[in-house]
Amino acid sequence: MSSLIHPSALVSPLAELGNNVSIGPFTVVHPGTRIGSGSRIDGHCELGYPTPLADGLPLIIGSGAVIRSHSIFYQGSTFGDGLVTGHHVTVREKTVAGPGFQIGTFGDIQGHCEIGAYVKTQSSVTIGQKSRIGHFVWLFPGVLLTNDPNPPSNDLQGVTLEDYVVVAVKSTLLPGVRIGRHSFVTAHALVAQDMPADSLVSGTPAKRLCKASDMRLKGDLRVRAYPWNKRFVRGYPDHVVEQWANGIEPFALAEDPSDDAPTAKLPPAPGR
Repeated sequence: MSSLIHPSALVSPLAELGNNVSIGPFTVVHPGTRIGSGSRIDGHCELGYPTPLADGLPLIIGSGAVIRSHSIFYQGSTFGDGLVTGHHVTVREKTVAGPGFQIGTFGDIQGHCEIGAYVKTQSSVTIGQKSRIGHFVWLFPGVLLTNDPNPPSNDLQGVTLEDYVVVAVKSTLLPGVRIGRHSFVTAHALVAQDMPADSLVSGTPAKRLCKASDMRLKGDLRVRAYPWNKRFVRGYPDHVVEQWANGIEPFALAEDPSDDAPTAKLPPAPGR
């Protein structure tokens, strides 16, 4: 099936569109942009916005994407299948994200970052350059991942969030902070130091209060709140839920020998 392009949209003949792609009114798709099959791009978007910082790399969007109105994606980034955005999203160059990535309305991804599979960010989340985010991470409204310890400077130090980390509303993580897997950062926290795995992190400045796995659900004290994936599976694909049920990790972290920081093992670049 061919793609459906609104008459007012400007789609470069050098862009590559898979089958059954819809492009909404007044959207611009720049040369070299690749959009996977079954994707929907709403009106007033701009995909593949040119920048020399992309070093000539194209924008690649996997199949089944939904990009809502007034969103802009710079060239030089790659997204796995199933990308979903809210409205008024900005994504800068050299962002690499796995499948199932969700970006909330007014989300701002400042580029040069690595994001794992099935990461979910809600409205008004800012992800600074050089951030490294593992798989199955949740960032709730207003979360800010910073990167400049001496602003303004060129000494950028991104935040690292390992698998299954949850950061609650309006928390700020300062440059270079690393949060261990299965940790929970409470609302309005200001995190200035690394936290080990399975941490409940709270306060300004934030401290480790206890193990996150010691927390119980507010509505049922018999149930442990964390790890959250043992009690919450809504919105995740069946194969992931089945692996969780069988105690299998759907993805793993690869160690970077240069700095011992985790890097998400991302799937191959999406096909069309």
